[in-house]
Amino acid sequence: MAAALGIAQAGHDVVVYERYREARPAGNILNLWPPPLKALRSLGVDTTDLGAPTDTEFRNLHGKVRVHVKLDAEVKRDYGGGFIGLLRPELYERMLAAIPQDMLRFNQRVDRIRQDDRAVTLHFADGHTAEHDLLVGADGIDSLVRRTLWGDAPKREHRLHVFGGFTLTDVPGTRPNMSVLTHSATVQGSWTSIRHRGRGGHQWWMLAATDPDAPAPADLRAAAALLATGFPAPLPGLIEATDPAHVQRWVLRDRPRLKQWSKGRATLVGDAAHPTSPYAAYGAGMSIEDGYFLGKVLRGVDLTDLTAVRAALQAYESPRKPHTARQVQQAWMLGKVFHHTPALLRPLRDLVFDHTPFLQRVAGDTNPKEINKQLALIED
Repeated sequence: MAAALGIAQAGHDVVVYERYREARPAGNILNLWPPPLKALRSLGVDTTDLGAPTDTEFRNLHGKVRVHVKLDAEVKRDYGGGFIGLLRPELYERMLAAIPQDMLRFNQRVDRIRQDDRAVTLHFADGHTAEHDLLVGADGIDSLVRRTLWGDAPKREHRLHVFGGFTLTDVPGTRPNMSVLTHSATVQGSWTSIRHRGRGGHQWWMLAATDPDAPAPADLRAAAALLATGFPAPLPGLIEATDPAHVQRWVLRDRPRLKQWSKGRATLVGDAAHPTSPYAAYGAGMSIEDGYFLGKVLRGVDLTDLTAVRAALQAYESPRKPHTARQVQQAWMLGKVFHHTPALLRPLRDLVFDHTPFLQRVAGDTNPKEINKQLALIED
């Protein structure tokens, strides 16, 4: 949706082919950093009262603050804090409201893609075809477009899974506009303020090691509550207050880094280009930014001119690749450090995290600098 808005804003006709019957969110809980919010505003999406701005801290199980994400005063002034806590359905509604309905075509499954110097041809499951000047693969971690352009590659298993849910019920121990990520020796338990359709609430998640091939627990909320044993309030209470229908689980995977995203008249955005784990807290945000920056480089470009298209697509991906690769790799490494450190080394790891500025520098100081860099690249 962000790519569609960005390219349409650049002055081009856009068609979105969606394989499902409707535009539905994949999941419920979500956090966005300020840059994707700024990009959404620039793309014409109404961001008024969208989510709860929060200050973010990493803590150990005993409450010691290991990291405080220090955003600049002007960023906090404009966005209220670091993480913006919200639910995916409202973001989808806001973005869909900005997209002309005739741009969206549902129940459209693409089976095969071919391109030449003149056009990209899509072959659909029902037998019809369509030609376009440019193809943007926004089709997720199992992207057909990526596979067509660059072949297949095995997913990288993080051997981690997440249980996540939300409640709009008041729970003792919560504080407004806060995001708290707490780590035990092997488990992360986190909660953050949210705003959803004008109501305040909280989302939470429990993250732990798993066998990626193991079946999901029958009772997701009970499994999350068991992981939360020993974690400080309000986390156990938030899980208890959550409707079981509002709890989800997903296994963490990504794919090897691509040296190149674009080929000919086709390129990639979002998880098709750089799938990442929630440890980056930036998967959806980077997808939104991709759509904005792709639209920006396509302003004034004649899409029938292959040379001009290739130059624009390279101008899009060249500055994006270092940023996205850093986020993906940092998410991978944090997952390994917090959840796969050998038992004998965990006391040393926690000693470093609790009594040196190492984690603050990695997560609390570097991230704000990267946020500022991205904000400066996005036009108001």
